[in-house]
Amino acid sequence: MGQPWDVWIYRGLALLLIGCPCALVISVPAAIASALSTGARRGLLMKGGAVIEAAATVNHVAFDKTGTLTHGRPVVTALQGPAGRAWFPEDQAELLATAAAVETGSSHPLALAILNRAAEEGVLALPSDGGRAIPGKGVTALVAGHETYVASPPQAVAAGVMSDADLTQARAPESEGNTVVAVYRPGRFLGLIAMRDEPRADAADAMRQLRAMGITPVILTGDNPRTAAAIAGALGMDFRAEMLPADKLAAIRAMLDGGVMMVGDGINDAPALKQASVGAAMGSGTDVALETADAAILRDRVEDVPALIRLARATMANIRQNITIALGLKAVFLVTSVLGITGLWLAILADTGATVLVTLNALRLLRHDPTRHDSASPASHGTETATA
Repeated sequence: MGQPWDVWIYRGLALLLIGCPCALVISVPAAIASALSTGARRGLLMKGGAVIEAAATVNHVAFDKTGTLTHGRPVVTALQGPAGRAWFPEDQAELLATAAAVETGSSHPLALAILNRAAEEGVLALPSDGGRAIPGKGVTALVAGHETYVASPPQAVAAGVMSDADLTQARAPESEGNTVVAVYRPGRFLGLIAMRDEPRADAADAMRQLRAMGITPVILTGDNPRTAAAIAGALGMDFRAEMLPADKLAAIRAMLDGGVMMVGDGINDAPALKQASVGAAMGSGTDVALETADAAILRDRVEDVPALIRLARATMANIRQNITIALGLKAVFLVTSVLGITGLWLAILADTGATVLVTLNALRLLRHDPTRHDSASPASHGTETATA
């Protein structure tokens, strides 16, 4: 075009240099690596950057109840015989021995509560065989030649062994937050066992933090509505009760549009954990839950759930800052290089400087503490970093 070769070759070299996307390429992985490191130091394990991106956009958090919002260590609070019948010590011993026989070999928290109570009372479990779980309903085994069940009261009603008076008797402890199971065999109702699992000490504060972040928490539990309502009321949450694994899966699918995190610990939670935008397993959960989930809360603290989301949001804000810094500097020096305002050495400094700036900005996440819900987000310091 009739322009001087030496001038435009020089500007062309400066343009090629400033067009190198080093800072842009490193801006995202540097922030992700810093966030993963920060989370790991605080017991928040995430399986990659996609998990961070998804966690930053969730609007709902669904919790399993037993072992997640509660300690997962229920204790037997009451033993009740059939309504209107005499209740003798030997009947109580038979109830415990039968229930313990059905639950022998199970690691479920409710099963352990029954087995522990039997051990405390000095009651030996009856011989049993063929124990198996009925998902979302109870457990059955062959005890003394009879198919015996430890199941929810509605299951016992459906089996025709519980009267309306027995069902009314079961609802009283349920309204106080107890989980009640019925022990029966075909044609004979042995009694009720009430168990209570206390909420974790930090659960209520974690729910307040989530609501302050604009996130709706909800309980998805297979427990009865009265027990779920007692726990949810104490924590200030919505709830959905009597849910089978398939029901939890459907509920998670219905919330996917707004972004949903599922937090659970058991085998029954695995399908919902997999389906959710982000599945988070408690560190004390089953191997299946931990393998299926996208993230793990190693310290078993409910407060770490909002902390994980805060970390994800801070990371995405940091990435946006890095991209702005990288593209902003490139845009300025692309124009000035073409116009001849800046030369090759300033282009070198700008290219290297942008890379250094985004790296330093990403490293700020290493000192970010997401467990402090009053702490300032790294996003609030973006302008200062860019200026520096």
